[in-house]
This record gives sequence, structure tokens and C-alpha cells, in this order.
Amino acid sequence: MDTLVAIGTGVAAFLFSLASLLRGDHMQLYFESAAIVVALVMVGKFMEARAKGRTGESIRRLMDLAPKTALVVRDGKEVEVLAAEIAVGEIVIVRPGEKIPVDGEIIEGHTAIDESMLTGESIPVEKGVGDMVVGAAINKNNGFRFRATRIGADTTLAQLIRLVEEAQGVKAPIARMADIVSGYFVPVALGIALLAAILWLVAGEGFGFALTIFVSVLVIACPCALGLATPTAIMVGTGKGAENGIVFKNGAALETCHKVDLVLLDKTGTITEGKPKVMAVIPGQGFAADAFLALAAGAEQGTEHPLGEAILRAAAEKGLPLAKAENFTAIPGHGVSVDVGGERVYAGNRRLMEKEGVELGDLGAKAEALAAAGQTPMFFSLGRNIAGVVAVADEVKPSSRRAVEILHRQGIKTVMITGDNARTAAAVAKAVGIDEVLAEVLPQDKAGEVMKLREAGYTVAMIGDGINDAPALVGADIGMAIGSGTDVAISSADIILMSNDLMGVPAAIKLSKAVIRNIKQNLFWAFGYNTLGIPIAAGILYPFFGLLLNPMIAAAAMSLSSVSVVTNALRLNTFRFEREGAAKTVKEKERRAEIAVGGMSCQHCVGRVREALSALPGVATAEVSLEEGKATVAYDPGLVKEAAMVAAIKELGFDAALKR
Repeated sequence: MDTLVAIGTGVAAFLFSLASLLRGDHMQLYFESAAIVVALVMVGKFMEARAKGRTGESIRRLMDLAPKTALVVRDGKEVEVLAAEIAVGEIVIVRPGEKIPVDGEIIEGHTAIDESMLTGESIPVEKGVGDMVVGAAINKNNGFRFRATRIGADTTLAQLIRLVEEAQGVKAPIARMADIVSGYFVPVALGIALLAAILWLVAGEGFGFALTIFVSVLVIACPCALGLATPTAIMVGTGKGAENGIVFKNGAALETCHKVDLVLLDKTGTITEGKPKVMAVIPGQGFAADAFLALAAGAEQGTEHPLGEAILRAAAEKGLPLAKAENFTAIPGHGVSVDVGGERVYAGNRRLMEKEGVELGDLGAKAEALAAAGQTPMFFSLGRNIAGVVAVADEVKPSSRRAVEILHRQGIKTVMITGDNARTAAAVAKAVGIDEVLAEVLPQDKAGEVMKLREAGYTVAMIGDGINDAPALVGADIGMAIGSGTDVAISSADIILMSNDLMGVPAAIKLSKAVIRNIKQNLFWAFGYNTLGIPIAAGILYPFFGLLLNPMIAAAAMSLSSVSVVTNALRLNTFRFEREGAAKTVKEKERRAEIAVGGMSCQHCVGRVREALSALPGVATAEVSLEEGKATVAYDPGLVKEAAMVAAIKELGFDAALKR
């Protein structure tokens, strides 16, 4: 990009002036023009560098987050060491108000931790023994001890910084286009400068006049602004995203994201909390409830599936002894088969029971009712005889409904994809407001569903968190991984949402649109500047108004154009994420109401009441207790009235009255 300035000032002005000086012609010297042009260009580059330096502030702020020292236990004593000297497995002590030096697992204590530096969420997260903590987060309340699991370059913060740096270093497609245009533009500008000088010589003007035209065109045509238009905006955009828990892994992801018109959402762990609870235990004929639950938990021993873990927790809470499980066999998309206490047990969905020829009897209808209430029924059989059904429900994240509402306002279609049964999936989708449901999709078929949507003409963003989501994340136009998801999902995605909620999805799309809009403004200014400046420098106004562009003014204008482009990119630092404002607004407006509910007799009734309340616009959470006969609702009074909640319960056939 400096070619034009170098030729204009060095070859044309300086060497011509030197030749004139040597032959004794003191009337055609342009040393001062060459010097001042270079000086103005350097001043412009200094201002540009200052401005560009600010585009990397996000990275520097992230680097400064981690504490320099830490308190560790060595040889039974508390010793203060450099954070860089902490070893994996060492016990680290964190006092109230201190920053956590590295990633690890809490082994002693309970506290609230501010993770806003990673997630963008200002509300502290409660942490206790067994929970993971991340380096650079701030301990708000009580002191605690944790065992270091990730240090140095392996910490979450270090990986975040590396991802952002890589994203800023890789050119986006639109940036490569600008480079190609600049490559052609330089020889074209040289040709225009030479042609303009020759035409003025032919028109009878002197050599000094023609040289002024030649230098002015070359200097003002320098495409610095064109080259800066894209990378500066991408640097600011990726940095701004990282500050708010949205990590773009490359410039192409940032650019493509603004085109998304369909968001495909995994259910478990993405829309829902991913921590299901057992809602109902329905034993088959000849089984006691506890005996059946012990059998079900025995079959789920060693499982990593959230539904199976929920059953194990329920059995542990009751202190039920579990028989030894052997010969475990996973049946993908259906369930498992395992020997429990010497007997073959099948555990899974209805399709598994049908495949094994198990007659469900009246349990089939009960399971359907549970599914309609948003619960997932899991069937268990001893050999070919049905043993019972366990209904498990996974609560919807409070932010999921809000995120879907914002996506709809952005004109984006939402589709949920899950391996769960159609009835349960439909209930969850209705509660959140999702447009379409793809249910009972096997893990290996998710990528195929993504391809179908792309072939239908959609630009698809896939949102997931599990290992089974990885192929779909790769196959989508944009893959977004929830931050608490598996390493496989995160490595397969283009964008990582550190906040572990869906509010990051519309925020990422909105940021991408803002960055692309900024890039287009920059390119328009850069092209417009050259389109207007070159003809003026070539002397098009001279025959009419006697105006001629001085090379020094051309140099100043060229430098200011570059500074203006970088300054425009820095405006992205003022970008406001709706997720921040929305979260605060909802919290400020949120109220709680208690409604006495009469007539509930089972967990199925509880599920129906919860579903009816959750479906109301403005209801954030709805907790229903069978034992206490009440519903506790967190809601936005601007969107829903208490009378509407009472009416929704009465429509189900239950008694309902607001408790004061």
C-alpha cells in the first residue's frame, strides 16, 4: 500500500528535484513537498497506530485479569507463590475478594463467584465442593480451597485469549476481497497518474505542473483506508464479543453469522438445564415402588446420560441398595441392556421396548400422559416383562424463552432437535416458543437434518453442547457451542458461548450484523474517498475553477481517511448487548406470586400445572409443589397478570386462588 507514496515522493519528487539541482535548475525543486508529504503520511500512520492500538484493548484487558500471585499449601504451610509456579494437583487457597489464579475443583468451602470476565453475566454463581472454578474469576463471599486442574496455557482464560488472537489474525472472506481489490488498484492508480501527467503535458502545461499532478494522484490514491476497513472492525468486534462471553474462533464465523436465518437448538443442556430430576416412579404389576427404583438405578450404574444420572440420584436420596450390574451394552438412540442381580434388564425409550417385544399394558397410556406434561418417560423391563416407568423432567433454563423471543424479533426461525419423544419435545418447545420440532432424532442423524435444512435454502446456526452434537455443529453454516459443554463440542464449533445460556445466540448474531455494517461503512468511505479524490488530484477542476490539489494536502487527506476508518471501527466499542440490558430489566421488573392449587393428586397433575403456567408470556419460572398444594411463579407484571395465571390453572379443572 505504500508503493504509491514511495513512487510519488521518492522517485518523482525527490529524484527529479535532485537531478534539477545537479544541472543548476533551481526553479523546479520539490524537496520540501517530498519531505512534508512523507511527514504528513507518518503523522497519519502514528495516529492510525494509536487508534489501531485501541482495537486490541480487549485482549490486553483479558491478559490483565489473571492475578500474578497465589496462596498455596506446600508441606502443610500456606505459601505465597507466583501464579505461574502453581502445579497441577496443588491446593490453592482463595480468600474473599481475591481473584482465582488458575482453573480447579473446590475441595473445601462454599462461596459465590463473579465469572463476568468470561461469561458477561454480572450475577455471581454459587459454588461448593465438587464444583469447578476458573482462573481470573473473583471470589465474592467466603474463603475456599481448590485443587488446581489446569494451569498456564491450559486455563480457560488462556484458551479464550488464544482463540480471540487467532480470530483476529485470520482474514475473513470480505477482508481477502479488499486485499485483492487493493492489489489491482495500485497498478490502475499508477496508470491514471501517468496518463494524467502526459495529458497535461500534451495540453501545453509545463513539466513541474505535470509532476505535481502525478505525485498528487499517487499519494491520494494510496489504498491504506481500504486495507484497514475490514481487519480493524473484526479486531474490535471479536474483542467486544470476548468481553461478553461470545468467542468467535475466526473472522469467517463473525462474517457468516449475520446471514443466519434459522437457529437449530439441541434440547438437553442447551434449552434445558441438562440436570433432570425424577418426577414420577410408576412400578409395573408385582413391583413395589422402591424395589423398582432400585432395579432402575442398578441398570443405570456407570451411565453418563443425564436421565440415568437423575435416576441414580433419586435412588441415592432414598438410600436404596443397588445390585451389581454386569454386561452393559449401549443401544444408540434407544437405551441400554444390562444384567442386574443376574437378570437381564432393558432400559430405554418406547422404541426399545417395541424392539424387544415388551408389552407395556396400561403403563403405555400413563407414559403418554407424562410425556404430554413435558416429562421424559423411561421404560424398564425384566427380560420381556415390563417392570415400570420412571418419568424424568429437565427444567427449561430461565433465559431460553427470552432468547427465542429475541431471535423471532430478529426475523430468525427457531427449530428444536432432540432424541426425546415427540410429546415431551412438543411440550418443551411450546413452553419456550420454538417454531418447529424435530423429535426422536438419533445422534448419528442430526448432521443429516442440518443438511436438509441447508438444502432448503436456510443459513443454519446449530447450537449444542454434547458429543453427539459435534457432527451437526461441523455440518451447519455456523456451529455454536454452549460454554459448559464437552471439549469435543467446543472444538467442533465456530462460536463458543461462555455464558452457558441461549442469550448469547441473538447477541452473537446482532454483533455480527453490527460488525458487517461497520465494515461496509468503512469500505464505502475508502472507495468513495478514492473515487472523488483521484479525479480532483488529476486536475479535473483546474480548467473550470483554477483549483489544483497540492501533494501535501493530498497526503494529509489520505492520512485522515485512514484515521477516520479506524475511528469508525472503534465505534463498535460502544455496542450494547441486549442480553445485558434484558437481564437487568427482567430482574428489576420480576415479581413472585404464590397460587394455592387444589385438586392435584399426582406428579402428572403437577406437570400439567407447571406447563400451563410456563406457557404464559412473561412467566420466567413456575415451581409447583404437590405436597404444599401451591405454585410459586416468577413473572414480569408488564407481560402477564396474576388473574391470567389463576385462570390458566382453573382451565385445567383445578381449584386456584392467589395467596396474599
